[in-house]
Amino acid sequence: MPTIKIHFLGASHTVTGSKFYIETPQKNILIDCGMFQGVKELRQLNWKDLPIDVSAIDVVLLTHGHLDHTGYLPRLIKQGFIGDIVGTAPTLAITEIILSDSAKIHEEEAERANKEGYSKHNPALPFYTEKDAEKTIRYFKSQEKDTWISLSKDIQYRYRYNGHIIGSTFIELELYGKIFVFSGDLGRNDDVLLNPPEKPKWADYLFVESTYGNKLHPNENVEEKLIELINHTLYQKGTLIIPSFAVERLQMLMYLLWKLYQKNRIPNIPIYVDSPMGNNVLSVFEHFPGWHKVPMNEYHAICNHINIVTSYRETWEVIDNPRPKIVIAGSGMVTGGRVLTYLKQLIDNNSTDVVLVGFQAEGTRGRLLQEGAHEIKLFGKYYPVNAKIHQIESLSAHADQQELLDWMSEIKNIPEKVFLIHGEATAADTLRVKIQDTYRWRVHIPKLYEVVEILV
Repeated sequence: MPTIKIHFLGASHTVTGSKFYIETPQKNILIDCGMFQGVKELRQLNWKDLPIDVSAIDVVLLTHGHLDHTGYLPRLIKQGFIGDIVGTAPTLAITEIILSDSAKIHEEEAERANKEGYSKHNPALPFYTEKDAEKTIRYFKSQEKDTWISLSKDIQYRYRYNGHIIGSTFIELELYGKIFVFSGDLGRNDDVLLNPPEKPKWADYLFVESTYGNKLHPNENVEEKLIELINHTLYQKGTLIIPSFAVERLQMLMYLLWKLYQKNRIPNIPIYVDSPMGNNVLSVFEHFPGWHKVPMNEYHAICNHINIVTSYRETWEVIDNPRPKIVIAGSGMVTGGRVLTYLKQLIDNNSTDVVLVGFQAEGTRGRLLQEGAHEIKLFGKYYPVNAKIHQIESLSAHADQQELLDWMSEIKNIPEKVFLIHGEATAADTLRVKIQDTYRWRVHIPKLYEVVEILV
């Protein structure tokens, strides 16, 4: 009987750094290749080589393009990987944008740290460069969803739609007759831009994200919340800053704000989108209309209504503009990007409101703001938080506990084991109990770098 080894190289007892290495007698497969974000102890792991023979990996299968699922790819190639990096066409388009943009940010931050002397490292080095990102993109190979692709005599896989962001999928991997299902990040059933996730029908081994495994998203009236915040911004002649993930969340916010304007629910307040990466992602929506549900005429109307910031000079013009305004800027967890410049200038101002619209990983600035930090460190200096901090949880692109349970509901067999990944300890453990009570399935929460052997 063949032995399969599963190496949990990331997103184990934590949300970020998704990497799952599958060793088999025929092929070695890496599911996702993300970088760690959040607390320092995790970020430091990014700089270490993986505890496997990277040159032995035959193929990387990506579930979607987010940084915590793709951001380690340039380092993987530096460690000797020479196989294909496979994803759906929109996933690879998103990954190219994200890697190129993050490489630029890494280089800029290293340059600034060296210039201003706030790094402990001398010199501070970028995690990877734009040249590294360009080299990585040459390994990309796209595959259609819903089509079984053979890797060897006894190994095949297929991608299936799962919402979350454009191009996102879960993976069904058949190994020697057994079906291994990797959920990726599951989207919502009622997403504004995307269709509901499809559901697996069979899973011998199930690997499920647990980001919101201990929560139900509130039944918020998002439109009313946005209207209230915008009216408050107009009243105090301030700035409404929305740190946003550049993929899907930013486009969702643009769509919601445009719809409110169309319905005369908000006045024509200036809306600025300041995210070079987010701007590029808009083109992916245009190129892949079959992957979302926004008609192209509405897409173009949205883009015409909203001010797209295209240069750093324009960023400062927006900051200096005294008029009330809405600014949507990357990044969603306030870990980098243009939003840091806005916060540096405006977070100490009582007339500023900041709205968090997604999951805030432990150790990120977004998490600190969410938990009521009185000051925040930006570019090596501390700034008082006088701005009002708000959160709209129901805009999350991640399924909540009930949606996760519902996604598993059509599996016809009893899985031999369920592995809970991509969640902090409390969320994963709560979901473990819920799955056991609901389905009576065996559930395991793997530790980071744990190796599980499976006989098939």
